[in-house]
Formats: sequence, structure tokens, C-alpha cells
Amino acid sequence: MSTGRKSARAVRLTRWGGPPVLAEVTQPTPTDEEVLIQVEAAGLCRSDLHVIDARPGDLPYRLPFTLGHEVAGRVLRRGPLATGPAVGERVIVYGPWGCGSCARCAAGAENYCDRRATLDAGRVGTGAGLGRDGGMADFLLVPSGRLLVPVGDLDAVQAAPLSDAGLTAHHAVAMVRHALGDGVGAHAVVLGVGGLGHLAIQILRATTAARILVVDVREEALTLADECGAHFATLLRPDTARVLRDRTGGVGATAVLDFVGSGSSLGLAVAVLRAGGELAVVGSGGGEVAVRKPGALPPGTRVSLPFWGTLPELEAVAALAREGALKVGVERFALSCAAEAIERLRSGEVRGRAVLVPD
Repeated sequence: MSTGRKSARAVRLTRWGGPPVLAEVTQPTPTDEEVLIQVEAAGLCRSDLHVIDARPGDLPYRLPFTLGHEVAGRVLRRGPLATGPAVGERVIVYGPWGCGSCARCAAGAENYCDRRATLDAGRVGTGAGLGRDGGMADFLLVPSGRLLVPVGDLDAVQAAPLSDAGLTAHHAVAMVRHALGDGVGAHAVVLGVGGLGHLAIQILRATTAARILVVDVREEALTLADECGAHFATLLRPDTARVLRDRTGGVGATAVLDFVGSGSSLGLAVAVLRAGGELAVVGSGGGEVAVRKPGALPPGTRVSLPFWGTLPELEAVAALAREGALKVGVERFALSCAAEAIERLRSGEVRGRAVLVPD
């Protein structure tokens, strides 16, 4: 299988603060364990905006590099030592690339690689679109077949966002699922119904029996929450904490998943959490919550800071999507329209997930 192309297009970050540029690059050739993916779709998220907007010295990456850490495509070529999916198989790419040899990487948890600080210090990049060339391009060179998860006939536009939005949401739910138990009397509050939040609602419905309460600042987000299976959704108002507590019978939420991470969202999370509850802070909105005893956090609170997810979890996410239990709300853009997609995302106009497709 060959496209016959020696050059390719890629959305490249060439200077901190952006904007990224659509440039012509040489089509990569895989060596050793590497695998060349013909990209079918690449997701765009706010993490990309954080990378684009970074100031010099904020991130330990060397410029230039291609953006894009949510990637679906087809195996085009393999290096002579490559393992994993065969040429022609359709896959999604596991985005966080660790050292591949520490205990956590060996267990499939490259998101928590024990040598990540060393990789950062060496400025070699820690994943697709994170200092190393990513998937907003016609082709993506992946270091190893271990980083690929087959998706069969799953639509590429649906598949690509699973590798971050789906995986991170699944990982966040997994970190609180033990507290939700059999769902009897359990309430999970989801703050923020964006690219990750709308998937977390579906994952909670598919894997727990908890009642799901949702908060956002946009009416259209509440409509999306309803479509995803939320039991109750409300706009953020001065009395939202009381309304949510009333919905739990006055005891408070068993778990809060905050996909915003701002000062106001964390304040609401603390206000609605029950004693012995779980707080998963997923969003990077710059908010803070003081951890002190005694303090604002209810006694017995467990706080987690989920980051991406593991390879086995990505396989589970792909399985949920193929079973029809997980559907990503997407807006589709041509790769050549990446600049428009980025600005739409920045202005908050994207409903669900923006996905770029080579045109």
C-alpha cells in the first residue's frame, strides 16, 4: 500500500505563541521499531492551545514540531523490527510516549513514566505533538507498534478523539469508580461538558449505576449532557451547590469530576462533595484548592489529578466505542482549515471535539 507521495503536509508550531503554519515536510521513513501511520483524522483540543500559547521556556520542547496528539489512521509501513498491528490495519495512537522500559511503561502506564522528568530534561519530547511530531499531518511516525490500538471499522473521526478525550475521561472515571460502588445512593457530579466531559457522562452511564449530575455555563452544553445520558443538568448559578446537594438527598456527591479546574469550579466541587468523597481534578483552568486540616475540604476527601490514561484503558475505550456505548460529538474540519478550527476552539464555538481530516 503506497500513496506515491514523497512529501506531505503538517501543521507545525514554529514559534512559541504561534500561530501554527501548514507546511510541506518530507514523508517519514520508518526504521527499527518505528511504524508509519497514514493519518485519517486528528483531534484538536485545549491542550493544543496551551502548547501553542506557551512562552519560551514554559515547556521543555524544541521547535519546530508538528502538533496533534489525538490520531487515527492506517498502518502504512513498518520498520524491520516493528511489532504490533500489521500493514493495512486501522489504529488509534496512544499519545503519551514514555521511556518504554520502566516498570510503569512495561505495565502500559506510559502516562506516568518513571523517567518522564529525564525525558523532559533531555528535551526529546514526551508524546505525539508534545515536542515530537504529532498527527495534524498526512503521516505520523510512531516510535513503536506498542503504542497502537486496533479499531477495526470504527469511523476515524470518531476514533481519533478517543486517544485523549476518551482516554482521559475514562481514566478519571476509573480513579473514582471504586467509591461509586453498585450505584445505590451514589451521585457523580461532572463539571464542564466539553470535549472530555460529554464522554465522561457516557462512560459513567456505561460502567456505573451512579446518578449523574452535570453543571456548565452554556445552555447548549446542557443539551449535550442530556443527549449523553445525564440524569440532571443545570447552569452554574449562585444556588447551584444547594440545588446539587438537594439532588443527593442532602448528603453531597460521592464523586466530583472537574473538567474545568478553575477557581469557581473547584469552589463548587468542594461545596457539593460529601465526607469521604472523591475529587478528580482534570481541567487545567488555573484554580487552586487549599489542602489543610481542618479546612474547606470535607473530612476523608481523596483528591486525584488524572493525566491521560493507560494503554489497557485505551483498549477499553475503543471497545466501548465499537459497542456503541460511546459516541464523540465532533465538528469536522479539513487539515487545510486547521487555522479556522483552532480559532473556533479558542473562541468556545466548537461543540464537542474538533477533528481535522486530511483533504
